[in-house]
Amino acid sequence: MSDAPAYELDLVRIGVVSISDRASSGVYEDKGLPALQDWLARAVRNPIEWVPRLIADEREVIADTLRDLVDNAGCQLVLTTGGTGPSPRDVTPEATLDVADKEMPGFGEQMRQISLRFVPTAILSRQTAVIRKQALILNLPGQPKSIAETLEGLKDANGQSLVPGIFAAVPYCIDLIGGPYIESRPEVCAAFRPKSAIRPASPKT
Repeated sequence: MSDAPAYELDLVRIGVVSISDRASSGVYEDKGLPALQDWLARAVRNPIEWVPRLIADEREVIADTLRDLVDNAGCQLVLTTGGTGPSPRDVTPEATLDVADKEMPGFGEQMRQISLRFVPTAILSRQTAVIRKQALILNLPGQPKSIAETLEGLKDANGQSLVPGIFAAVPYCIDLIGGPYIESRPEVCAAFRPKSAIRPASPKT
């Protein structure tokens, strides 16, 4: 009897976009891209092909970048960081909606619920999520600590979930739009799927 795995883990192409006028112009070191890649590398079991971008906070630049990542680079998941506050230069949500086929507001609602555990000014954040073709685009906060909190959720001292992170819903969402089957590492963030949507167990990686 063969010990071969039931299936191979799908390759996932992930676009990561840091949106910052000063970081993109070299005024200071960008911390958004490393934060996104570090968390996703820990959370996702699949092999990942990264497509990074560091760009200015300009609506057309952001929209063009998102279109390029989905339409030309073939990313199935795109995460942005930065540009989601109320200041005049914060235009990431507007640019994201410019490229949307469907809006997925629940992701932004949950991110604000998590952040409100820490600061009342979380209500000023405007993160959202959209679907473009067969890709999910997520706007995340600008701070590395907040990126991890919103993706992973909050846990108690024993590691039990207090508030689910948004990434728990990402793999199934990508299933539904025809993307690759993404497996997460439950010790980081347990993905949720209905029983009917779960594949047989794959080998540990």
